Amino acid sequence: MSFVQMIDFRSKHIDELNKVMDSWAEATSGKRTATHAMTGHDRSDASHLVEIVEFPSYEEAMRNSNLPETERFFREMVALCETEPSFTDLDVIRDEHLNKEAVRRYFDEFVNNGDYDVMDELCAADYREHDPSLSSYDMGTEDAKRESREIVEAFRPQAVIEGMVAEGDTVAVRFSFTGRHVGEYQGVEATGREVKGTGHATFRCVGGKYTESWWNTDDLGIMQQLGVIEDQ
Repeated sequence: MSFVQMIDFRSKHIDELNKVMDSWAEATSGKRTATHAMTGHDRSDASHLVEIVEFPSYEEAMRNSNLPETERFFREMVALCETEPSFTDLDVIRDEHLNKEAVRRYFDEFVNNGDYDVMDELCAADYREHDPSLSSYDMGTEDAKRESREIVEAFRPQAVIEGMVAEGDTVAVRFSFTGRHVGEYQGVEATGREVKGTGHATFRCVGGKYTESWWNTDDLGIMQQLGVIEDQ
């Protein structure tokens, strides 16, 4: 279970605090167990700050706290604060990145289950798709839907999400797929051959809808498996 520590404090010395935090990050490189940290100030009171630090577990957080560099950082931090910082320790019981769910739906419903209309629900009105394997590197929802549907119907693939990373409004996904060549693909009549491959995609999501995506798949490997291009 992941663990989050919230540190509530007051200080007008923002620049000095940033320098202390940068110094701690450098000093604990290779040793710290914190995986994510962010600091924000109250919009109605800029001297009221909250730092949120994420750890894989409570035990890892305690390991981090016991580092001598953390003890030094805390003393330097307190010296810049108007009051003693307060701590809230939270065991995370629910952790959802909603943009990841939108991406997962594309693979589950469009690719694996052939629900082509789900793109109408997932894509924003001004959606743009960038994929060198399609007829244009920059196309809107309807064109992307049509050409992606042709690929799905040519191979009937089953895709597996191997990993996803989300940051801000973007989600990067690494996936693998298997399928069989049962329909025409780029002018090549169905061969019945089994194919497999890997790919990466990055989605920009706003309000649960895609506004843009970038794709990279092993098209050369597919054509080699179809016998169109000889293995090098």
